[in-house]
Amino acid sequence: QHGGAIVLFIFVSAPLQVALLALAASHKGSVAEYLGYKLPRRGELVAAVLVLTALIIVGDTVSWLAGRHIVDRFQSDIYQAAKSANLLPLLLIAITVLIPISEETLFRGFLFRGWLRSPRDAWPVILIAAAIFAIIHVQYDWFLIGQVFIFGVFFGWVRWATGSTILTMLLHGLVNIEGMIETMLAAGS
Repeated sequence: QHGGAIVLFIFVSAPLQVALLALAASHKGSVAEYLGYKLPRRGELVAAVLVLTALIIVGDTVSWLAGRHIVDRFQSDIYQAAKSANLLPLLLIAITVLIPISEETLFRGFLFRGWLRSPRDAWPVILIAAAIFAIIHVQYDWFLIGQVFIFGVFFGWVRWATGSTILTMLLHGLVNIEGMIETMLAAGS
């Protein structure tokens, strides 16, 4: 099965991607500042998690009303493959920790900071980064890519409003944890 290959790919590619982006950012000064590696304030965290919770509920409700399965086939397939290969704990780490760190470092860290020249550029940058973020999720159909775009817009706005890519990593991780929980429940595990 492909469970082991996916886990291995994520465990190798995610840290490598972050390292390369940090190296590139180091040419601009402080890596942490450039990439938005700043802890959010408690109020920012609470507000963002509440909005995220509402977005997840709305997304799942729209999926259900549209007659769609809440859990996508790709999610089920990688879950079952990792489970069969006895790699489920590593898949959970890959999906809920490594992917959020690497993708947010790229989209809301490196690209956001690199493209943002003035405050009036914020929304075009947020929308373009969210569109690219959505399009790379080729494992999903257009309906789910649309949901990924909405999450990307929200993550971009959070990055702009708080300056914290760490907060977007946490939010992204929560989305992925919620998806893994739904996948496990759907699989009966």
